[in-house]
Amino acid sequence: MYLLAIESSCDETAAAVCADGKILSNFIATQKVHEMYGGVVPELASRAHMQHIVPVVHQALEKAGCTPTQLDAVAFTQAPGLIGSLLVGAQFAKSLALSLNIPLIPVHHMQAHVLANLIPEERPSFPFLCLTVSGGHTQIVRCNSPLDMQVIGETIDDAAGEAFDKSAKLLGLPYPGGPLVDKYAREGNPERFSFPEPRIPGLNFSFSGLKTSILYFLRNAGTSLLYKEEFKATDEERTAFIQNNLADLCASIQHRIISILLNKMKKAVEETGIREVCIAGGVSANSGLRQALKETGDKLGWKTYIPPFEYCTDNAAMIAITGYYKYQAGQFADLSVAASARAEWE
Repeated sequence: MYLLAIESSCDETAAAVCADGKILSNFIATQKVHEMYGGVVPELASRAHMQHIVPVVHQALEKAGCTPTQLDAVAFTQAPGLIGSLLVGAQFAKSLALSLNIPLIPVHHMQAHVLANLIPEERPSFPFLCLTVSGGHTQIVRCNSPLDMQVIGETIDDAAGEAFDKSAKLLGLPYPGGPLVDKYAREGNPERFSFPEPRIPGLNFSFSGLKTSILYFLRNAGTSLLYKEEFKATDEERTAFIQNNLADLCASIQHRIISILLNKMKKAVEETGIREVCIAGGVSANSGLRQALKETGDKLGWKTYIPPFEYCTDNAAMIAITGYYKYQAGQFADLSVAASARAEWE
């Protein structure tokens, strides 16, 4: 069974082909135009998707040795994401499915991130817990089967990926800043500076307070006025403080974000008794998080699974594997299916 998958939820145009659940090709076109603006510009993203989608799909089919007439289904990211970007992928998938008279399979982006853990040969057994962390989402998901998932914890405000990116911006690092924080953190002391861990009950997360504390700490050039709004330091003092302590600041910020994530995972394991633990999403490419999860798992007796880097950030292979399981279950859609910027899991 050959399936073409399309991912266009944000600023990555991606296509992949799988045969009976095995990924044959996985291509991504990255949009560089957003770097000068310090973040993704939705209008520019959707226009770039229109330029990239045909070449990317062609590459994916060619690499897989598959022609369009051999396809048995088309899967696409339906939600969530930037609506203009989603529409490009959705309309392309609809048109192709209609022209070939094959099933159309809508996929939830966050469900696909979780199922990226089923692509490698070494994969978790059900049930398992997945910590899904990205720029827009932070969730703990209980997975009973490929199509039976339950969100048991999520952020009540900001996502972990946003905390990384906003902290990077405060440090004067260029976009995208999250990977740069990870890079500098490897050279720094994670215990040099201390940032607070929010006390949120249950398995939910919060990162807004941490971002605020980092903001005031940097504005006051590391003085004792950690949580106060008075701006004691001058611009020159703040700049010098950041430049002289950049590696330690990145390491300390990253250490706190990771500790928040893993402390909640420890609690989730205790409450559910499930010791098969995965990570997913763009932030799962962070080397500090990957190492910390492995070390925590080794210490506490968890079986941990970490996807290859190519399946962590937005990609079409994760859409393909999800589409494969939905195909087996007969979960198809007609042409009335609509892209959605904020659709929840069913």
